[in-house]
Amino acid sequence: METACEMIARETDANFVNLIIALKTYDRNALVKGVPAWRFVYHTLHSADKWFFNPNVYAERPGFEAGSDNPFKPISHEWSDAELLDLLEQVRAKTMDYLKKLDDRQLHECPPDCNFTRLELILMQFRHMSVHIGMLHGLTVEKTGKFPQYVSPHSMDRLQNGYWDA
Repeated sequence: METACEMIARETDANFVNLIIALKTYDRNALVKGVPAWRFVYHTLHSADKWFFNPNVYAERPGFEAGSDNPFKPISHEWSDAELLDLLEQVRAKTMDYLKKLDDRQLHECPPDCNFTRLELILMQFRHMSVHIGMLHGLTVEKTGKFPQYVSPHSMDRLQNGYWDA
């Protein structure tokens, strides 16, 4: 029988795949309240990098500007899609490694100096990622009239037909 942590890891990895699909199909310069869509990709990845684990014990990655996680705050560096995909793979690997080391008992415990349990942190990020994936997909549908794929662990084979839903 699968553990809760194994199920969480499987679903989380599928969510990262959905974010990859969003990145491969979106218009990076489509505006959301005056802000280009790529800023929301960066925001989503920064949040996952911080909040999946423990937001109170987090060191910014090299090259991150203070406050750059806020998509409405101007920053000096425009992240390319290649840079965002690289960051996504780094955050994905960090997250999957973390989830593989967790056991179900630890899900109900709070990390050091954190008021949320590990399960709450994971669920908050799953929701947060899904919201922004949906937002990016909505922009894509509006511009192209086509729906990007959205996969689950049980439907990854749909990607054999590309990033677009038939």
